[in-house]
Amino acid sequence: MRIKKLVKSWKYPSILLSSIGISSIGEWVYFIALNLIVLDMMGVLAVSGLYIIRALSALFTNFWSGSLIDRLNKKHLMVWLNIFQAVFIALLPSLSSLSAIYGIVFLINVGSSMYEPTSMTYITKLIPHDQRKRFNSLRSLIDSGAFVIGPAITGMMFMIGTTNFAIYSNAIALFLSALITLFMPNIEKNDFIETDDERITLKVLKSDWKLVARFSRKHVYIMIIYFLFSAVMVLATAVDSLEAAFSTEVLLLSERDYGFLVSIAGVGIVVGALVNIIVVKKISISWLIGLGSIMVSIGYLIYAFSGNFLIAAIGFFVLSFSMAFLDTGFNTFYQNNVPVDVMGRVGSVYGFIEAFLIIIGTIIFGIMAEVISIQFVVILGSLIMFAVTIILYIFNTQPSNAKYYSE
Repeated sequence: MRIKKLVKSWKYPSILLSSIGISSIGEWVYFIALNLIVLDMMGVLAVSGLYIIRALSALFTNFWSGSLIDRLNKKHLMVWLNIFQAVFIALLPSLSSLSAIYGIVFLINVGSSMYEPTSMTYITKLIPHDQRKRFNSLRSLIDSGAFVIGPAITGMMFMIGTTNFAIYSNAIALFLSALITLFMPNIEKNDFIETDDERITLKVLKSDWKLVARFSRKHVYIMIIYFLFSAVMVLATAVDSLEAAFSTEVLLLSERDYGFLVSIAGVGIVVGALVNIIVVKKISISWLIGLGSIMVSIGYLIYAFSGNFLIAAIGFFVLSFSMAFLDTGFNTFYQNNVPVDVMGRVGSVYGFIEAFLIIIGTIIFGIMAEVISIQFVVILGSLIMFAVTIILYIFNTQPSNAKYYSE
């Protein structure tokens, strides 16, 4: 009877995890294949343009998408966003102009940027409070598996077909993900009322940004945790942008050794996600965030101060191993403390700010690396990250804030 109840309670979460898994693996296939297509067409500089477009699309989308997400049916929106991306991805192999590819990639990334906060809101509504931590740990495992399985599948596709074959396969995967999502319950069936007043205008956007500002002032502690977590992600991205140069120019690793280093990070991600699933029930949300973030920054510090491949590999493994705990803890904290009726707007506004800071941080780190030295910038970034995670740990573990981590 207990097993039957457990199976029933995890029926829809399992379907949703399957959809997320297919989409995540497909995204890696698309990402690698697209990079190779653009590299073959126009060279390394054109590939760098893809990363800039990705960041710009996130900035463009997060400015307004939260207002749309909170006013639409999340299940239907997830389905249409999957189909939207699939259609444009399927168009890519037929394009021969770089500007046309950039334009289509921008639209694909707009869909991707909207999908994340939409799915977060839907998941929060679907998954009961007491199952969220377990669900997030399983999602972390799926994302980690996609990090390893995606490139492996791409490699096999290149062996039996072409880059275009890989692109079309991802379009099919997204259609399949949309089909699976159709079988999910329509949890907002009785909530969604479409009226003329819900058209997204500048006045509505201004009103929604003010709403997020009011929410932030009213729930200062929640927003402090959000800001500190975002700061860690911004610093991690900025340091990661120098990773290849640091490994080859400072550590003097060969391309083969650097590839092996990245593989070790992949192993760390998967192992960390597996351990996370096993122990997640026994670790509080506050410790997942606090200790997880410190371990991530320690991994970066080990890497930054490394002088050879072995120490760098240990650093890579520690930071990638710890990421699953941090992600699980923060996502659960966010779902438990931000009301679902404003979650899309809060996530999008802060996502806009985070995307902007990532662009600025990456540019500043790049300029400093050129003017001063790569090693100095990587060490400085890792030390700042460590200081931020210590502050995050202190805020997380204060007994007076225990109510925010109730399970």
